[in-house]
Amino acid sequence: MNLHRPEDRDAMAPCLQRCIRFLPMLVLMAGAPALASAPALAETVRAFLEQAAARPGEQVRVTVAAPDAAFTTCQNPRPFLPGHGQRLQGRVSVGIRCGEHGRVRYLQARVSVIGEYWVTRRALDAGEVIGAGMLERKQGDLSELPRHAIRDPDQALGQVLTRPLAANSVLSDRQLRQRNLVSRRQNVSVVASGKGFRIAREGEALQDGALGERIRIRMNNRQTLTATVTGRGQVAVDY
Repeated sequence: MNLHRPEDRDAMAPCLQRCIRFLPMLVLMAGAPALASAPALAETVRAFLEQAAARPGEQVRVTVAAPDAAFTTCQNPRPFLPGHGQRLQGRVSVGIRCGEHGRVRYLQARVSVIGEYWVTRRALDAGEVIGAGMLERKQGDLSELPRHAIRDPDQALGQVLTRPLAANSVLSDRQLRQRNLVSRRQNVSVVASGKGFRIAREGEALQDGALGERIRIRMNNRQTLTATVTGRGQVAVDY
């Protein structure tokens, strides 16, 4: 086609008019930010949660709920964790900021963390002191454990069980207390210390007490005072 010929120019006129009509729309499309498709948005959230929940020696598996139609207009999605101290196990809520003005939407996801925890090897009675032979290592989804489950066996060793437990029970720090170093009616060494002096006397414990606990002591002169358990059969009073 030769545009120098009048007949060819006339034939091209309708096409040029259509192109000019759609030119502003093409310009806007070229400059518009990319919208996140539902699969791409879910993948962005999955990668974000996997990184946030990652711990050495543990496996993280994330399942993200399918985004609804409102997310089709989400530009430049930026995921974040709403609130403070949200537990990154089990069902979690993820905030997503969209576009320049940071409009926020939310997605639901499930985070499974596969790691180690400890259970009782046999049935235990209340009052037993936890020893290494009483515990057994297990591996599974940590999101299914009680919130205060013990993950480090050192947290349990030497502690006293406050309630009976069946074999294969998950240990919780709410089921344990420190072992008493002082018993009620026991004679104890009472140490009073201050700047430049230290005095030791003998007294009688009126309560049981573990390390760091404050208990009442009756001295030989019948005076009653409050002291802190510092060791086996020892308490301290500060002045």
